Amino acid sequence: MSTGLKTPLYDWHVAQGGRIVDFAGWAMPVQYTSIVAEHVAVRTATGLFDISHMGRLWIRGPQAQAFLDRVLTTNVAALAPGQVSYSLVCNTLGGVLDDVLVTRFDAATPCQEYLLVVNASNRQKIVAWLETHRPGFDVQIDDETLATGMIAVQGPGAVSLVTPLVTGSAAGLAYYTAMRGQVLGQDAIISRTGYTGEDGFELVVPAAATQSIWETLVAAGGRPCGLGSRDTLRLEAAMPLYGHELSEAGDPLSAGLGFAVKFREGGFLGSEALAAVKQRGVTKKRVGLQLAGRRIARETLPVFAGERQIGTVTSGTFSPTLEKSIAMAVIEADAATPGASVEIEIRGSREPATIVKLPFYKRVT
Repeated sequence: MSTGLKTPLYDWHVAQGGRIVDFAGWAMPVQYTSIVAEHVAVRTATGLFDISHMGRLWIRGPQAQAFLDRVLTTNVAALAPGQVSYSLVCNTLGGVLDDVLVTRFDAATPCQEYLLVVNASNRQKIVAWLETHRPGFDVQIDDETLATGMIAVQGPGAVSLVTPLVTGSAAGLAYYTAMRGQVLGQDAIISRTGYTGEDGFELVVPAAATQSIWETLVAAGGRPCGLGSRDTLRLEAAMPLYGHELSEAGDPLSAGLGFAVKFREGGFLGSEALAAVKQRGVTKKRVGLQLAGRRIARETLPVFAGERQIGTVTSGTFSPTLEKSIAMAVIEADAATPGASVEIEIRGSREPATIVKLPFYKRVT
């Protein structure tokens, strides 16, 4: 398949029969065997994902923290070395430009250093946004996406799979923390993060070493998984996806991401608009829907309460774990009552559904 960008694992994916699709300009495997089998592997054992398409931006300099506190909704100043935080990049109207992970790596303020992981579809947009707002701050922005690979190891077996390959105590990392170390002798960033609802790690490694590290993980029992199961897994865990639950047309408070919006003295880009939303109250909310039947509610389908359209579906799938059809939707806040009955219009007919609390799935440990 001809496409613009290829990860360091592209040739491996093709050789192993991965079905390649274009995703945000990258040639990515959507599945190898079946989406359900790969989904189940992550929930019960260990799955591997090539996430090298995600953007990896380094923000360095004496004013890196101050700069990021200007452009991110989280409180970067409060991060301890090695701590990871989920955050939003908003425009001045409070619309979401991207959702990101920011990690602090420096131990002393004179050499501030942060890693920003952004969505593949938004990487160039976010780099341009950061550069636009960089004047006045003593910082350097380095896009190291193409120089590195990134592998997600997810599932209940992730710790036992990764620990023997990593210097330092990977098992000792707390959730949403990261460290510098080595994977198979290669310098790496190891973080206890993921996008599946399971325990696991995300490894940033040199591009040239990515395939050998991936093959070692596969040989040790990790199952290669594609974008298809990554989507069903994140939907069960009610994790938002940019372009679905998040966009410039919507604000993070309505998307249920108020925990990532830290209002503080001095503010951040979009903080005044979001403060106004908070003061008046949100008019829309992100909710979970459980369908009565097995039909799948795809994005943009209308949601009704009686004859009144109250919102639209943002993501939907048949959950392999729950064996039920589930969806997320953004609906009018006054209709967002758990247990309430609604209908989704699918191909001209109405499918009954119930509003349920999110997430649909949460691991026990």
